[in-house]
Amino acid sequence: MSEKYLVFGTGKSGIAAAGLLMNEEKDICFFEGNSAFDKARFIEAYPRFQNIPIYVGEIEDEILEQIDIAVLSPGVPTDLPIVEEMKRNHIEIWGEIELAYRFGKGRVIAITGTNGKTTTTALTGEIMSSYFSDVRVVGNIGIPYTQRVEKSTDETVFVAEVSSFQLETIHEFHPSVSAILNITPDHLNRHHTMENYIKAKEDVTLNQTKEEVCVLNYEDEVLREFAGKCNARVVFFSSMHVLEEGFYYKNEKIYYATAGTTTEVISVNDLNILGIHNFENVMAACAMAVSMGVPMENIVDTLKNFTAVEHRIEFVKEVDGVVYYNDSKGTNPDAAIKGISAMNRPTWLIGGGYDKGSEFDEWIESFGGKVKGLVLIGQTAEKIKECANRHGFYDVVILKEFKEAVDYCHDHAKSGEAVLLSPACASWGMFDNYEQRGSIFKEIVRDYGK
Repeated sequence: MSEKYLVFGTGKSGIAAAGLLMNEEKDICFFEGNSAFDKARFIEAYPRFQNIPIYVGEIEDEILEQIDIAVLSPGVPTDLPIVEEMKRNHIEIWGEIELAYRFGKGRVIAITGTNGKTTTTALTGEIMSSYFSDVRVVGNIGIPYTQRVEKSTDETVFVAEVSSFQLETIHEFHPSVSAILNITPDHLNRHHTMENYIKAKEDVTLNQTKEEVCVLNYEDEVLREFAGKCNARVVFFSSMHVLEEGFYYKNEKIYYATAGTTTEVISVNDLNILGIHNFENVMAACAMAVSMGVPMENIVDTLKNFTAVEHRIEFVKEVDGVVYYNDSKGTNPDAAIKGISAMNRPTWLIGGGYDKGSEFDEWIESFGGKVKGLVLIGQTAEKIKECANRHGFYDVVILKEFKEAVDYCHDHAKSGEAVLLSPACASWGMFDNYEQRGSIFKEIVRDYGK
């Protein structure tokens, strides 16, 4: 008898999952927890689902009894009462990456970590594409994994950016090469404890063997400790230590040490991306590429041509001697610290947004005389201002509207200074996502000086 699937969520991930299951001729239904969900508009937008049952708000026990597998969108917490009820009903709980892995072929490179995932995934994808003929870059980078598995073969290489949310629901997901770039506090409103968050990240290696590779950041204490119990063979990268094995950064150069020999890979002055955090991303990508058998010549050529990912310390425009950078992807304090550290001039900083339960002390401490003024918006504005004041930083302004904040920086910044959007917070509440926030910032800035 055919298995029956419930797709939980009707966003981009849920739609892609349902599409894959329909193409595989599986028996499916949708569940949408939002009681205000408009079925008619959904079907109008996605007519191929017009004959698929859609349950809204709640779902009856009789329906649940018929379900074998529930596919959760990443935004659906696994501890919701309805999900707990599904578990009690012996329904298997899968995430999108588990579903994609079950129906896809080929090898998978899986990249996770608190920060740097998107840049590293994009760069790794470009390096792989320089050598392999069928490379598919998927996951949190914007293209659902389930959308790209069809017609995959044993020769396909998937480069997947995977989040802690997605890793909560894996069973057989098995990358050939994995990477955990770093682990700092994030999404604690979802994971509840740091231990849960760390475990979710480390589970990317759950099904790996000693014949496979996990790339880890030597500078991260949590990951250094994890190396001793990791299922896979560990390859380290380091921005502060010379390694006997692995990739390391020293004196503006990246080196590769292995089997008793050390080779210079590239001078960071030949890269188009700024900051130590980006050099770490480069080293992680190099380590994954070498583990997949990509020649160093291909790796170096790709590194020299790679440019920054949109919304990650992205140069927007120079107006009257003031440079504007869009770092909307700095959605937590640690990511935003990296944005500040990449600035090489006095900076007007725009921050604030949705409250994910983060603390902002280290972010404020990272200003180090570089931040001239902090302009805050959103739900966290007062919390951040109080934190800044506690640390002796008083050049803080709270404004209601986003455009007002950008205009304020434009009016106050002088030639030789920078304006940086690096909010240290999620975008929800004021924007649909960080991409929309970054795009609006760029639109506002590009109108200056016209």
